[in-house]
Amino acid sequence: MSEIRSKARHRRRGTAVVAGVPLALIAAGVLGYGTDLGMFGADARQASAATAASAAAPAWATASADGFASVNALGQNGTYGGRDGKTVTVKTLADLEKYATAPEPYVIVVAATITMNPVGKEIKVQSDKTIVGAGTSGHIVGGGFFLGQGVHNVIIRNLTIRDAYQGVWNDKEHDFDAIQMDGAHHVWIDHNDLRHMADGLIDSRKDTTYLTVSWNKLSQENKAFGIGWTDNTTADITIHHNWIRETEQRNPSTDNVAHAHLYNNYLEDEAGTSITASYGNYSRGKTNMVLENSYFQGLKNPVTRDATATVVQRGNVFSGTSGRNESGGSGAAWDPRKYYAYTLDKAADVPALLKSGVGPRASIGTTSTATTKAAAATTLTVAKDGSGQYTSVQAAVNAVPANNPSRVVIAVKPGTYRELVKVPSNKPHVTIQGTGASRKDTVIVYNNASGTPKPGGGTYGTGGSASVAVEADDFQARNLTISNDFDEGAHQDIAGQAVALRTASDKVLLDGVIVSGDQDTLLVDTASKDRLGRVYMTNSYVIGNVDFIFGRATAVIDRSVITLKKRWNGTSAGYVTAPSTAANRKGILIANSTVNGDVSDRTFYLGRPWHAGGDASLDPQTTVRNTTLSAAIKTTPWTDMSGFSWKNDRFAEYKNTGAGSGSATSDRPQLSDAQAANQEVADWLGDWTPSAS
Repeated sequence: MSEIRSKARHRRRGTAVVAGVPLALIAAGVLGYGTDLGMFGADARQASAATAASAAAPAWATASADGFASVNALGQNGTYGGRDGKTVTVKTLADLEKYATAPEPYVIVVAATITMNPVGKEIKVQSDKTIVGAGTSGHIVGGGFFLGQGVHNVIIRNLTIRDAYQGVWNDKEHDFDAIQMDGAHHVWIDHNDLRHMADGLIDSRKDTTYLTVSWNKLSQENKAFGIGWTDNTTADITIHHNWIRETEQRNPSTDNVAHAHLYNNYLEDEAGTSITASYGNYSRGKTNMVLENSYFQGLKNPVTRDATATVVQRGNVFSGTSGRNESGGSGAAWDPRKYYAYTLDKAADVPALLKSGVGPRASIGTTSTATTKAAAATTLTVAKDGSGQYTSVQAAVNAVPANNPSRVVIAVKPGTYRELVKVPSNKPHVTIQGTGASRKDTVIVYNNASGTPKPGGGTYGTGGSASVAVEADDFQARNLTISNDFDEGAHQDIAGQAVALRTASDKVLLDGVIVSGDQDTLLVDTASKDRLGRVYMTNSYVIGNVDFIFGRATAVIDRSVITLKKRWNGTSAGYVTAPSTAANRKGILIANSTVNGDVSDRTFYLGRPWHAGGDASLDPQTTVRNTTLSAAIKTTPWTDMSGFSWKNDRFAEYKNTGAGSGSATSDRPQLSDAQAANQEVADWLGDWTPSAS
């Protein structure tokens, strides 16, 4: 920036996640600097054998389940859904119901928001179906799906199913579930976001068996996941890698389940919210449960069992829990590995792994276009030791032909590249991708600041100080660190604005990166005031102290960590955002993320309005929603700037948690549920669905 800048039980969360992302690397992995950035969960599984007709289909169209849903039984060989049938794309309720209830196998791609009519409608899905959301665009609103007696070989995947709530918390009148199964078998429920229904989110009833529930987020509900409603003890169920939070009961409760295998789940009861879980995992009746490497945070009664039930616990973590935490029982010992293979993640890694990994993925359900582009992409390699085609990143950028029509991937081997990198506007479709095991392995860094002398005379301005400058549309950066290490303490003679990354283009995807600096770390700009510029950052870190996410772009920071940093002199004081949004445009959205850092309590503002050049026509906007805020955030988190009052612009929060969150006041505006419905991630991105290509 050019100037020196000394009881709401029911919650709605929007998620538009890209992490599906690069089949070669991405991430989503744990949000830790040193962790590997590899695909995990369902995206990492190899598709099972498919028919010749579907051999060329994308992996998500031929994917098959793990866990008990993969076991051959009851005349069904695993669970692979509609892979042997046609793939159809639906955008209307009529078409969804037509194909879901048909007798033939189908892969049904939901590519729009479909509203159930009437509210509470549950489509009666028939056997041999895959119902999958197209990236993050598949939403089912006001109803769900029903799988009746004998229905089998069904996959429900990558969907957001939400908002059938009828205003009664423990609703006995409206049996509106996201997914209900009565006597079904071989079902895989994977990578969904299930929330805010009337009765429950998942009901597995009446001897439903050979069921796997994986990588889902279950939230904003009285009843999360109920299993049972039978005196028989025949069901076999696997439940793994699910994030269950803001739910009161059935988390899950398992009633008379012969083999219940629960592992690597994250059960969270966030302190200070009005929803309190009454218990966590519950083994009821004659259930025989194996519970492994799960993480329980803040729950009362995290593990309970009936006197007739069995629980075998191994490797679980309990943080801030109280009340019943039980194991034992007289049930026969059993080993899940005798039924199927599986790999346990470390329990300590589970919260971060699931926060970035559950729910819909942009790489699932998307058309083959991205796959075709990826296959046709040109790859240029960079290595400092001369083992690549180029020894600098800029040399590789220079080698990209002007107005290149398709993707060019600049694969950068591990190392520190001290250089300035600029991707000009006539070189679109460029990806800069680190090839190391960690995003820390590949670093692009420089140390210019506003006021640093230029080699040819004059000085750099704020934007010109960027270590990496992106002016080309459809740019992607993955699995690397972009830094500005300007030493502010040693150069008090010039301004401290020192940009690590500047974007001034549209459709910029930042996935699995670290963007690090002090003041003005990440400048999200547009090519001009009247041009749209969208940026989507996910699974990433932004580190800084003063206005370190700023600019006029329409920018989303999703499922990421914003790390607050002390000033050069060791003091704690700063501002997270400084939007300079044009009127009638969307500004900066921070969603589903964490704001923390090793700084003093109540020393950082969430933002202030930057009217660049004193332009009163601007309408700066920052929304922070569904994000965990540390105690570093001030109780009055917004402040004025350069004579402009934040109260005249657009600053708001919605359903944030943590020690730095607070209730609505005149100095801390909160969105209503209705307002929040129009400030979802997808609203920011419009017709753009970020995906690896």
